[in-house]
Amino acid sequence: MRTIPLSTGESIPVLGQGTWHIGDDPMHRREEIATLRLGLDLGMTLIDTAEMYGDGASETVVAEAIAGRRDEVFLVSKVLPENATRRGTVAACEASLRRLRTDRLDLYLLHWRGMIPLAETIDAFQDLVRAGKIRHFGVSNFDLTDLEELWALDHGRGAVTNQVLYNLTRRGTEWSLLPWCRANAIPVMAYSPFEQGDMLDEAGLKSVARRHDASPAQIALAWILHQDGVMTIPKTGSEAHLRENRAALDLRLTDEDMAELDRAFPPPRGPSDLAVL
Repeated sequence: MRTIPLSTGESIPVLGQGTWHIGDDPMHRREEIATLRLGLDLGMTLIDTAEMYGDGASETVVAEAIAGRRDEVFLVSKVLPENATRRGTVAACEASLRRLRTDRLDLYLLHWRGMIPLAETIDAFQDLVRAGKIRHFGVSNFDLTDLEELWALDHGRGAVTNQVLYNLTRRGTEWSLLPWCRANAIPVMAYSPFEQGDMLDEAGLKSVARRHDASPAQIALAWILHQDGVMTIPKTGSEAHLRENRAALDLRLTDEDMAELDRAFPPPRGPSDLAVL
């Protein structure tokens, strides 16, 4: 499994497993757990979840999937902005730890920017690091101005990632956010790499897929994995789809492929607001 370095010197897989909507339907729980475990077998040991996902239901599925295998996993969860006071962040983290049945998170993110002062949340993250309840902290859905504010705070430069919406149809981050993150050694964690499937019927994407005897989803994923300083966390509750995702890591896109994808999904021509789902 190819890895990406964090600013701390630790390396984690470039291809992980997202869990948004995992746990929403109890009928799928067994397959979801089996799929997450298969992902671990295939080296996709980065697992991302959040207290928001199903009001904690996703975290309970993850807990079952990683039971007996916790030390293999780089485990990520997130605090909601309304909980992100100094005391509220600690309480939210402790609740996530209980649902995940673990004593620590490898990475804890502020899910998006809220009304609580960012410095207060960073202080809470520092409290959690000192207590051994989290190993690293970061942010999610932060635009460039948010990151610049974060960077100016005491301990703000300890953030190790920014998780954002980034895929072929959502390329606004390439204008200024992604270059800034690269310059400051903050890898981007891209969520929703398939835009919930909306992009997969595009003719140019299908054309590249045919050249590689691959699916459009695999090409969309391979395109993200081609980007410097970017990791991604596709969600699937299906073992077949998970194997398909993992195989995308072995695809090598050519200059011709990248040019065709640029024509089908043009890069930004100016700044834009950060896209979110």
